[in-house]
Amino acid sequence: MHIRTVMTLITTLLLLACSGQSPEIPASEPEETTSTMQQQAPTMPRTSSPENAHAYIISPNDGAEVSSPVSIVFGLTGAGIAPAGIDNPNTGHHHLLVDTELVNLNLPVPADEQNIHFGGGQTEALIELSPGQHTLQLILGDHLHIPHDPPLFSEQITIFVVE
Repeated sequence: MHIRTVMTLITTLLLLACSGQSPEIPASEPEETTSTMQQQAPTMPRTSSPENAHAYIISPNDGAEVSSPVSIVFGLTGAGIAPAGIDNPNTGHHHLLVDTELVNLNLPVPADEQNIHFGGGQTEALIELSPGQHTLQLILGDHLHIPHDPPLFSEQITIFVVE
């Protein structure tokens, strides 16, 4: 009698599994908009900016015609330079934004061709750029590459790379 009960249960399960009915799927929530997702984006603690600190590009000048590789000299007043990973007060290191803007100031600056890190504490660089118009902007990051609060941006400049 025990075998008959087990066989009945197996047969019932097989019939249900093979009935061709798909399981009921609950209605999905409406997709979040980009602005909603940005509001809920993760954040990390930000280091306070030194009072009156300012990042700037010494060279090239805004509107300059240059050839590649482009020599860029970074400037900083009111704060010091320290390599990435070194948590000294009132310091940071440069990041160069090329043809882009930083989207989330609460996360580390991305590291790619448009967000160039100078985590060794460099204050100048030679970078290869294709011919044409390019924008450049500096932002100081703390020991974890996170922008200070408020962020220490340079003015964005536009240069023209000629062949």
